[in-house]
Amino acid sequence: MPIFESSAIAHVALHYVGNKGTGESIILSHKTLPLSEQLQDLLVRYFLSPFKGEEYFTFYHDEDLALNEVYNRASRIFDDPETLLEESHQLARALFNASTHPNIKGGDLFVVYFKECVLEGKTMDAIGLFKSENKEHFLKVGYTDEQWSTKENDASATASFSIDIDKGININKLDKGALIFNTEREQGYVVSVVDSTNRGLDAHYWRDDFLQICQREDPYYKTHSEMTAYKKFVTKELPQQFEGVSKADQADLLNRSVEYFKQNNSFDLQRFSEEVIAQPEVIESFQSFRQQYQEDNAITLDDSFAIDDSAVKKQSRAFKSVIKLDKNFHIYVHGNRELIEQGEDERGKYYKVYYSEES
Repeated sequence: MPIFESSAIAHVALHYVGNKGTGESIILSHKTLPLSEQLQDLLVRYFLSPFKGEEYFTFYHDEDLALNEVYNRASRIFDDPETLLEESHQLARALFNASTHPNIKGGDLFVVYFKECVLEGKTMDAIGLFKSENKEHFLKVGYTDEQWSTKENDASATASFSIDIDKGININKLDKGALIFNTEREQGYVVSVVDSTNRGLDAHYWRDDFLQICQREDPYYKTHSEMTAYKKFVTKELPQQFEGVSKADQADLLNRSVEYFKQNNSFDLQRFSEEVIAQPEVIESFQSFRQQYQEDNAITLDDSFAIDDSAVKKQSRAFKSVIKLDKNFHIYVHGNRELIEQGEDERGKYYKVYYSEES
């Protein structure tokens, strides 16, 4: 997770980017924003506090990375931060050209240059692209004609109060953001993304049409991809390939895979297959499925890689080993598969569960 304890804003430009497809306009600022110390602190919190994940991306282009507009502009800013305003004009135009879907909201685009950001133990500069699309109502309370009491030990006062309604940005909720770290330039930089309004058909314009990013093939990505493929194999493919595979069997295989990823620092396909799957015919089926999965999803699953703990923690939440029995019972399987039996008698199907203590 990136660290921003010492981060500060060096430059910030603000523009308005409307929806080009619906005839809205783009409004460009002719100067960067001056920031007071208090405003700087608030903006640093607003911009950076949402970036807490370990999932990172890189810029790409089908023909040449240098043709990626955002990558190109970011590189020029890193080379000379004083060009941020000029380059931010081009970034705003690029976002405007990508904003053609009728559901895309116009909004304020901030282009920010940060100093002292820490990523993977290294201190570096970063460029932030933030779009605020949603304004919220808030109340402004004021008072005038203040008159303090003249009585001794009386700290009360009377005044004329007023209340008004205005609209503004909620600094506790960032709509869209991309943080570009000045590292791994030749590979397309390291990019972290926030998109809290990622809904519907317009969801792709920020990541795909504007930023043009793909996932960074780091330990997080490799761990996440491997666990996703294995889960699909166990829950979808295995019951089709082998008769008699029960929900309890699937739960056991999922639990054992999670334990493997939690207890090991690195993944080895052969060792994983032998320790978790065990049965030769199932191992063969998994390897065949794994190969087809890579082709269907246009990804590469490495046979060995370093395991990322944060990816394991996130994926473990999706590996819920629950057996749902009609609408009456849920059985959560966490441990020894041999302590649960499945059968059928004259009353219907049943599970038999063995235990030592009840709590």
